[in-house]
Amino acid sequence: MDSDGNRVVITNRWRNLGKKNLTAILAGATLLLIAILAIVVTVSAHTAQLYPVKVNGKFGFIDRSGTLVIQPRFDQASEFAEGLAPVKMGNRWGYVDRHGNMAVTPQFDMADSFSDGMAMVGSGARIGFIDRSGKYAVNPQFDGAGAFGDGLAPVLMNGRWGFIDKSGNVAINPQFDEASNFSEGLALIRSGDKYGYVDKSGKIAVNPQFDGGSEFNDGRAAVKMGNKYGYIDTSGKLAINPQFEFAGDFSDGMAPVAMAKKFGYIDKDGKFAINPQFDDAGAFTAGLAPVWLANRAGYINKDGKFVWNPST
Repeated sequence: MDSDGNRVVITNRWRNLGKKNLTAILAGATLLLIAILAIVVTVSAHTAQLYPVKVNGKFGFIDRSGTLVIQPRFDQASEFAEGLAPVKMGNRWGYVDRHGNMAVTPQFDMADSFSDGMAMVGSGARIGFIDRSGKYAVNPQFDGAGAFGDGLAPVLMNGRWGFIDKSGNVAINPQFDEASNFSEGLALIRSGDKYGYVDKSGKIAVNPQFDGGSEFNDGRAAVKMGNKYGYIDTSGKLAINPQFEFAGDFSDGMAPVAMAKKFGYIDKDGKFAINPQFDDAGAFTAGLAPVWLANRAGYINKDGKFVWNPST
């Protein structure tokens, strides 16, 4: 999402660690954003994932084979999650189902993917949350917010970050300089200029000590130490030593990392599964990952082969 509340799909979404799943629209805010587009989607084993692509200036969706299954007609689009995907038509966001039918009429200034049965949406300068029917479960009232995870969502109130439950009640009092969504029972927070992790009670689980961080996935979280990135486990111990110019989230057992200004993918042992060769790369979702070559976006499978060739 840009400063005007526009979502941007298949674009450079791994430039700054800590950008995933955090939106701050407060004017003049200098918070490190966690890019919404990097949300890791849990997909039912009985439901094939669809992926947004841009064709001749419009967005549609492909399946894992690279076949267009929803024809391009949207001005912008994001990933499917829980059976729905945010799409933009004109200057309003709504949600489309897997058949390409509008499930929630475009009406919002911004819209995030569903998580925990809720989706973050923007109305004017305030953020709230809707259910799958498109009705507000939590009315727009926050200056910034992140996605629900483990039943809680980070929200910005009066310049401090805390967490609410699905009824909109404060579960963890606003006290942090920055906060991300819960994943695997922990949430990234910033206190001063250092990042750490809290549990669902709001207690510090991993002391703030890192220069950047991301959410936990597959038992690993990327952290920045000095000018290098590595990974910790849920106890806060280093699992993969800091050595990368950038490190993204694990998903499907692999994570995008950068070395010598090129992106590739490592396994959970820190060994390269796909050698660095891309100009940018995103996380795998149900077997495919977005990658960029010379500002052109495509999708690869876990063998590193293109199923959707890079295109503008």
